[in-house]
Amino acid sequence: MDDIEETPAVRPARERARKSGLGIARALAEAAAEQRKGQRSVPREEAPPGAVLKVVGVGGGGGNAINRMIAAGVAGVEFIAVNTDAQALRVNRAEKKIQIGAKLTRGLGAGARPEIGREAALEDTERLIEAMQGADMVFVTTGLGGGTGTGAAPVIASLAADLGALVVAVVTKPFSFEGRRRRMQAEEGLVELKKAVDTVITIPNDKLLHTVDKNTSMPQAFMMADDVLRQAVQGISDLILETGDINRDFADVRTVMEGMGMALMGAGIAEGENRAVAAAQQAISSPLLEDASIEGARGVIFNVTGGDDLALHEVNDAATIIHDVCDPDATILFGYVTKPEMTGKIKVTVIATGFDRDRPKTAARERAEAPGPAPRPADPDPEPPVVVQPKLQRTLDELEIGMDGLLPHIDEAERDDYDVPAFLRRMQD
Repeated sequence: MDDIEETPAVRPARERARKSGLGIARALAEAAAEQRKGQRSVPREEAPPGAVLKVVGVGGGGGNAINRMIAAGVAGVEFIAVNTDAQALRVNRAEKKIQIGAKLTRGLGAGARPEIGREAALEDTERLIEAMQGADMVFVTTGLGGGTGTGAAPVIASLAADLGALVVAVVTKPFSFEGRRRRMQAEEGLVELKKAVDTVITIPNDKLLHTVDKNTSMPQAFMMADDVLRQAVQGISDLILETGDINRDFADVRTVMEGMGMALMGAGIAEGENRAVAAAQQAISSPLLEDASIEGARGVIFNVTGGDDLALHEVNDAATIIHDVCDPDATILFGYVTKPEMTGKIKVTVIATGFDRDRPKTAARERAEAPGPAPRPADPDPEPPVVVQPKLQRTLDELEIGMDGLLPHIDEAERDDYDVPAFLRRMQD
């Protein structure tokens, strides 16, 4: 990779790769991580302004999510589409596209086989590293259960982490009607992904069945799933990139999300007499929430966005709703942004972490803990909270062996149980 500076850290890595035969990509990933770590040691006042955020959409589901984000006007981030399917990449709207595993798959996709997706990513690690180089935060988004996303996402997340980025995976889990096999692959892939990232935001598609009308079409349902992914990414990126009267930035997000275990991210918008209370309640509660509650959180960022008419007592009302359900000793970071177009409305965004007091400490957690009238919704579809699951220790060696055996053999007699319509496989692979 010519764009990696030939530093004292990189030169020995190239030599080690030549002698060991383990591959230049892996050595360069380790060298780039060392180089990036050195960059992070520069005092904040001397560092270049502005966090660099990149969103990597992996497979069909991740590519669809990227298209949805671009259509929705998510700004300030770089979009990277990664796929084994050359045809799907051609129609993707991302500014950067990477076809992985061309030799292995000939551009025809992974065939719902995660081990093919994994091998395809390992075939093109240098190009993936090059695309993610320089990022402070990397979102890896995909639909779990298929081949490319399930197999390649953990590889990509691990490479991003080794480059020194804060890595957040934003993924969907398949509908139950997509079959037991696909659900099993999704769960196995999620285990591998947790080893590689700081946090995992999971959106179970089955939760949509409880929130949509019975006449909702399949394309509409998948668009809704894509939009939840968009809301999760945009909620965090806006918090980092928007300059506020009381500002919250990337360092705050990293403090709350790095090594702090399970977390929740949500946002709510409301207007009317009790708009602050309504927006705060929307931000901390949702039918899409999976096995989690903000109650007991010990680390919280909450950001309030409003117009010039936003009153101090309204901010206090929103803060009270959030504070009352957090741990009494919680660290709460407050941000405030004024936007003229928000006159008459209020938006509350919440990132909450630190629910599990007894979880084992990871290296990231140890670093993070070191000293140093009735409300009237403005939007009929308020942005729901989504669950973030904890980071586990991960190494490239674990990643290289962890996906083995992910795809068991299927006898002909069992095949009918796992058949999924072709259009579903294309949307989620």
